[in-house]
Amino acid sequence: MDAFQDRVAVITGGAAGIGRAMARVFARRGAHLVLADIDEAALADARSEFEDGGTRVLTVPTDVRERESVFALADATTSHFGGAHIVCNNAGIAPFGPVVGADPKEWEVTMAINFWGVVHGVDAFVPGIVDRGEGGHIVNTASMAGLTGMLGLGIYCASKFAVVGFTESLQRELYHRDIGVSVLCPMIVETGIGENSRRMLGGPAPSPETVEASSPIALQGSVIPPEDVARRVVRAIERKDLYIFTHPEQREFLKRHADRQDRMFGADVWNS
Repeated sequence: MDAFQDRVAVITGGAAGIGRAMARVFARRGAHLVLADIDEAALADARSEFEDGGTRVLTVPTDVRERESVFALADATTSHFGGAHIVCNNAGIAPFGPVVGADPKEWEVTMAINFWGVVHGVDAFVPGIVDRGEGGHIVNTASMAGLTGMLGLGIYCASKFAVVGFTESLQRELYHRDIGVSVLCPMIVETGIGENSRRMLGGPAPSPETVEASSPIALQGSVIPPEDVARRVVRAIERKDLYIFTHPEQREFLKRHADRQDRMFGADVWNS
């Protein structure tokens, strides 16, 4: 079965950025769309775009922080399309600043959106995908900041590390049910995450160019358009890849990270 043709794809944070880019490539492959976002104006604009292009699309204003809101999204999807096959838990924000002395609100809101939003999406949709037995795929958006710590992004890193661990466990749980699971770990992408963060947290927020850009890792990475990320998501769904990386620079960073851990088992360290 084609991974996209006549399949139903749900995308949170689907009205802009990476989410909307994923919607576009899914639609080109013949998928039906359910777009969820807290920004109702952006949702209306997305709906017009896809309807004008001949795609069947449902838009549902959704606050992923609220479990009831995400379950209402799942109910609307079932009522309109009969259920989902692809679920992209993509909504997110990126607070910027030190961990020491951080406003507890930043912790609460970031974890509510970036981590609990993913958990709510899995809880709301995966049991139905399992019960229908038609297969499917879950994509949880994390970040390179979910794989290695970054200066100035401690709260963001904590939320995204949680998404990575959760997704790795979910992949093991669903492996034998013909349901693929991927964790998307991009570096810097041209999106509106800075504006979204400002709206959700209040006060100043980093621009797309400065999100993840205070650390030596980020400064060595390129900035790519969301369409490049979306194409890699399509490939991962087709192959059932667990990890989705977006920048070639990531390979060396991850090798260095693994090497630092491996060195702790050297005889001079382990036996001391």
